[in-house]
Amino acid sequence: MTGTPSHPRLIDLIDNPIAPPSAAAAKSVLADLKDLAADNPEIAECIARDTPARRFLTAALALSPYLRDLALSDPEALGRSLTHPVGDLVNAEIARARACWRQADGALASEAEVMTALRRAKRQVAMAVALADLARIITCYETTRFLSDLADASLGAAFDHLLSSDHAAGKFTLHDTDNPGQGSGLVVLGMGKHGAGELNYSSDIDIVVFFEAEAGIVADPQDATDIFARLVRRLVRIMQERTGEGYVFRTDLRLRPDPGSTPLAFPVEAALNYYESRGQNWERAAFIKARPVAGDIAAGERFIKDLVPFVFRKYLDFAAISDIHSIKRQIHAHRGFGDIAVKGHNVKLGRGGIREIEFFVQTQQLIAGGRMPKLRLRRTDEMLVALARARWIDPATARTMAESYWYLRDVEHRIQMVRDEQSHTLPETETELTRIALMMGERNAKSFSETYAAVLVRVEECYAALFENENGLSGGAGNLVFTGEDEDPETLKTLSELGFERPSDIARIIRTWHYGRYRATQSVEARERLTELTPELLRVFGATRRADEALIRFDTFMSGLPAGIQLFSLIGNNPGLMSLMVTIMAAAPKLADVIARKPHVFDGMLDPGLMAELPTRNYLAERLTSFLDGANDYEEVLDRLRIVALEQKFLIGVRLLTGAIAPERAARAYSHLADLIIGAALDAVMEGMEEAHGRLPGGRVAVIGMGKLGSRELTAGSDVDIILLYDHDVDGDESDGARPLDPARYYARMTQRLIAALSAPTAEGILYEVDLRLRPSGNKGPVATSVRAFRKYQTEDAWTWEHMALTRARPVAGDESLCTDARRLIDEVLARPRDPAKLRADLTEMRELIEQEKPPRDIYDVKLIPGGLIDIEFISQMLSLEARAAGWLPGPDDDGESADDEATMISPASSAMEPEYNQCTGTDATLARLGPDILGVEETETLRRALALWSGHAQIVRLCAEGDFAPREAPAGLIELVLRAGEAPDLKSLEADFKSTSKKVRSLFRSLTG
Repeated sequence: MTGTPSHPRLIDLIDNPIAPPSAAAAKSVLADLKDLAADNPEIAECIARDTPARRFLTAALALSPYLRDLALSDPEALGRSLTHPVGDLVNAEIARARACWRQADGALASEAEVMTALRRAKRQVAMAVALADLARIITCYETTRFLSDLADASLGAAFDHLLSSDHAAGKFTLHDTDNPGQGSGLVVLGMGKHGAGELNYSSDIDIVVFFEAEAGIVADPQDATDIFARLVRRLVRIMQERTGEGYVFRTDLRLRPDPGSTPLAFPVEAALNYYESRGQNWERAAFIKARPVAGDIAAGERFIKDLVPFVFRKYLDFAAISDIHSIKRQIHAHRGFGDIAVKGHNVKLGRGGIREIEFFVQTQQLIAGGRMPKLRLRRTDEMLVALARARWIDPATARTMAESYWYLRDVEHRIQMVRDEQSHTLPETETELTRIALMMGERNAKSFSETYAAVLVRVEECYAALFENENGLSGGAGNLVFTGEDEDPETLKTLSELGFERPSDIARIIRTWHYGRYRATQSVEARERLTELTPELLRVFGATRRADEALIRFDTFMSGLPAGIQLFSLIGNNPGLMSLMVTIMAAAPKLADVIARKPHVFDGMLDPGLMAELPTRNYLAERLTSFLDGANDYEEVLDRLRIVALEQKFLIGVRLLTGAIAPERAARAYSHLADLIIGAALDAVMEGMEEAHGRLPGGRVAVIGMGKLGSRELTAGSDVDIILLYDHDVDGDESDGARPLDPARYYARMTQRLIAALSAPTAEGILYEVDLRLRPSGNKGPVATSVRAFRKYQTEDAWTWEHMALTRARPVAGDESLCTDARRLIDEVLARPRDPAKLRADLTEMRELIEQEKPPRDIYDVKLIPGGLIDIEFISQMLSLEARAAGWLPGPDDDGESADDEATMISPASSAMEPEYNQCTGTDATLARLGPDILGVEETETLRRALALWSGHAQIVRLCAEGDFAPREAPAGLIELVLRAGEAPDLKSLEADFKSTSKKVRSLFRSLTG
């Protein structure tokens, strides 16, 4: 705990250093204080007379909405802050917080009691420290120290409570129950500003947690990781869950080794092995400030000592400094070196800011700390003094940087005191900037801005002087040299010859990779592998149209990668994959984003038979079944479904991208995959329903695919339109489980769970967006429909457009007998007599309504343009309805399904047998079967060619881009793919073909509909 000199009481303040934002604001605050004074004599004493203390308090609460709210919610805390010396008050609160893990009689406190005590301590310390800081009773140094001590005490109490409660539960056997952390082997390190004792006013706390398995407090060492990880999860809840009492500290655990794939608590031995073999330079810098703050302090000190060779190397590591320093240099390159704008400036990360001072110190520590133990201090201000004493910097520079550091920390604190937000950015409005200026004791925003800008300039000058002769990392060899900031003329010449139009920009990008700016290039191994790849990457990218654009897209992709070594190794050892990667970057930013977010999808590219093997239903079912094998519970099934679906969608897309399959084959593959995924999800949902609610007598369920799912025309970005039908015994009033439900609620809940299974976001993403609007009565109807209700609605109440939609309906999952019944029921509904004139009039009316409500964007809006997809689909649906009313039923070969696409089911609920019914739901299949006899052969071919043109375009655009196709903004590679799909030499020819085709289709549409 901080040893502090005695401070004056706030109520005895002699000089008020701050002014309120306005007289009205001060008057409003004073009114609140008078209300509080009625029950609080300390507040009453402070505001009884017009003293500096009263003027200060009204100004402080007027400037800080957070402190005002705190005072209103806890006036007793305000009273204590006014009448007790801040050091005495804060240290007493910290002591109480540290001891709150047990009660006065020595009994273990409950978790709720610990959470309440810590939050009350935080509230009191936040109030007292902020007021004393604003009044200049304490320095910024003392503020950071008080806050850091509170964080230590809070963590110490929380971990002691958790260790003791697990000891009482038999999970641990502690060596000393009065000192739970002692000898426990639990290592809790405060990192960053917490480790250095420099916490911000509204700072998170960064901690890492390790444990010594050999400490012996866990009966079975094999369980240690799980037990300690659960303990840390509880710790996070204690610290940061917001309750009626507030929160203690937001807690961040992401500085542990490889946080994306490791448990919250890490074995000490494994951690040391990680840092020795894979530790990166940013981790070396992070551990400079690491400090044991809770748990087994002695074990923490041992761990820090064992890490010294990793953090402080014994040789001059200038390459490591280039790695760290390059991050700041790239920020400067982006923002330029002109005047610094004060409004909106980031006091932490901006030019001349706090991070620059910290980098200034840390780079010197990484260079010299291995040989000079005196340069291994944690605090920034203490290190500046140490560097001056060691003659690494001159005393004047040290003094300038230290003064600037505390000034900027003061500004940072005031930004955060306004609303208790972890912000580091100055306001952009004059009013809010004036608020910060007044809190700093300045007269107005102008005077503050002048002082602030002068400090930034001084910091920037010191920082620039330190690194003026620094050389960057080098990459490549020969005439591809990317060392330092100066451009090599021969390298620029080589880049131009390779096909790049902006060689200087490309050289700058490559330098960025080798500096380690991105997570993917922060490890030495990754940078070395990338250096080896760079010449070939540049050659392959240079061979594409608009090579600069493609490489810039690859750079954007790289910036989002969580790691790079695996991908760089993969494409380095497989030249074909490198070419494919370049194609994706040049043409398909949407696919590139998938790889960046989920690099595992690229693993499927290692299959040597990928391009030769068609993604048939059997092929997809086999892979899905294999991937689901061994899934133990519902959540695991859903996660596995998401993983395999994302990978298979990606691989179908890659086949389409490379021309290995045609767009219509891709549409079928996407649809087959959706069928199988829906079937597997339905099985998992049904199993869960039966466990929770039992079964309904005679209960059966079927999922009907509608829209493009029903017609097997899905694209990479399609939603799935479905209807859930159910049936049960007439006398089945409720299910037979422990929590029985009536049939309507049973199947409604099943439908809701199926929707969640398919569309709820998890760590692995979502499967499909689900649309139920094509069910009877649309959004007004129940989410699940009984067969009887479906029959009644379709025969008595359905509109023409609903019967048109029904021509594409197809059972995709569920009970085989109900799927068959549903198919027959749909056929019966569609076979009902209908007035051809009314059908065509309704169709025309619907098309006109769509044109009014959703006009096409341009000629590339192939769905909505006159003569586009909607026209062709309406014609196909009209043909189907008229033919069915005349007695036609689809035959075995009418759906266009080939033998290699046979309907293989994957689960008991879906049945392993082929369905016995015939159907013709596809737009092209319907045109091919009915068009020649009704429309004529030539007219049918016109429609089928147009359908292939529109569908091929839509498939490519939905695969490659998030939005619509805009030629002026589209990547060059995407334009090439669109031209390939449209069999056109250039965009002008493609547009001409689109216009000609749309006119022909619209003419046919009008002639058919009258």
